[in-house]
Amino acid sequence: MTSKSRLPTVDVPRAKRPLYGPTCQCLAEFFREEFHKHHQCLELQREYYSDRAIAQAEEALTRILQQLEQLCQREDACEVVGQLLRQFDLVTRLSAWTEPKQLH
Repeated sequence: MTSKSRLPTVDVPRAKRPLYGPTCQCLAEFFREEFHKHHQCLELQREYYSDRAIAQAEEALTRILQQLEQLCQREDACEVVGQLLRQFDLVTRLSAWTEPKQLH
């Protein structure tokens, strides 16, 4: 026999916790770290790309990092910034790298 609660259930609307705001920049900091990882990976692969390609990638990274706070305030921030990260991953292949410590 299943037990039934005698208390009525009430749907209380939860206050949305901002992912980005004056007191919490969690989302922007997370994305900033991810773009810095891609930049470090690009530096390690510098010899495999032309100077022009590296300059263009660094210019794009700089532009993104300068606009990151504004991007994170968008309603579709995760989709937009996620797409940018995927584009950089096509070049750096960072997601394909694994650290030896993490192998099981």
